[in-house]
Amino acid sequence: MTKNKSKGIDFPVTCSPRGACPRVSRAHYKTWDRCDLTFVELAQDTAVAGVTTRSRCPSPEVEWCRHALQHGKARALVVNAGNANAFTGNRGRNAVEAIAAKVSDHLDCEPHEVFIASTGVIGEPLPIDKAEAGLDAVFTADAARWKDAARAIGTTDTFPKGATASAVIADTTVQISGIAKGSGMIAPDMATMLGFVFTDAAIEPALLQDMLNRAVAKTFNCITVDSDTSTSDTVLLFATGKAGNSPLAAMDDAGADAFAAALEAVCLELAQLVVRDGEGATKFIEIRVEGAESGESARRVALSVANSPLVKTAIAGEDANWGRVVMAVGKAGEPADRDRLSIRFGATQVAENGLAVDGYDEAPVAAHLKGDNIEIGVDLGIGNGHATVWTCDLTHGYISINADYRT
Repeated sequence: MTKNKSKGIDFPVTCSPRGACPRVSRAHYKTWDRCDLTFVELAQDTAVAGVTTRSRCPSPEVEWCRHALQHGKARALVVNAGNANAFTGNRGRNAVEAIAAKVSDHLDCEPHEVFIASTGVIGEPLPIDKAEAGLDAVFTADAARWKDAARAIGTTDTFPKGATASAVIADTTVQISGIAKGSGMIAPDMATMLGFVFTDAAIEPALLQDMLNRAVAKTFNCITVDSDTSTSDTVLLFATGKAGNSPLAAMDDAGADAFAAALEAVCLELAQLVVRDGEGATKFIEIRVEGAESGESARRVALSVANSPLVKTAIAGEDANWGRVVMAVGKAGEPADRDRLSIRFGATQVAENGLAVDGYDEAPVAAHLKGDNIEIGVDLGIGNGHATVWTCDLTHGYISINADYRT
């Protein structure tokens, strides 16, 4: 993987779930020459589920979505790129209410059926006039490709991110497609990370929420670029019901497990694409922890390794400094036994039972670190808990991008 405009990653040929129609327009939130407002019209009675940031400084869009999720129904999604509208007081809240009112008037629906997300610079109120002009344009725009919608929600992203899958519920094939944005400020706790997944399956809101919670726990909440949790993190899942299957209401319904697996696959692909597009990143890193006291303990240890600047810069420099992994395991604060700890890079065991492997040859590790996809394995040796997280290396490119973010 190299740092260029596309990173060589192609947008998938996405299926288009029935009952979800994306459109894009240019609201001129920034001076960039591209669309920056995405509007997805949804069929009536679309079920919705969502997770949002646990940041104590959330945007008014996040607060709006939290309230709207209580109703379980959606008719539209609006995403603004270039302005996070976070930490903007009443002016920010007024902008969200104005967007919801305009869309609800257009679709003749309730305001709480309109879901809104914004991403970009924190501390600048979203201009209501630009938002409304962008909506006027998008209402009459032609239907867009999902690739166009994915590109329009990006900020520092270098390529549009999408994923698609299908599942069979009873005798009905349903489609699932998702888009995401994110490149920096990535450490979801549910980064400026947004994820939107659409399906034409019929699923009751309570089950939809349970499925999303489970998928997010294994995907979006297992990635990190820089350990920073955004004020705007939001993942929403919309089920239009237009596939015609008998609505799923419980996990033991026929086809529920197949749909849940397909949903997780879409979320995992989107989450990993966010990591691959990490600001300044040149390497994709998978960290597997096993032998922990519990699964959650393993996840915290893995994230401690993934978030370590020393580990990430060592990988960037292709330096097989496994001592930094030892450090990161120790600082996690989780149950561990130094004399049972084992570490590997790729397929090569470098430390075992608290000691360097006798006769350890660094050559295969050095060769592994020259690749684009890096694997680090940690075995704590004290239990059966295991977890996998994904991150990227830390290069000077990250500093350059963020030093100039507002200018």
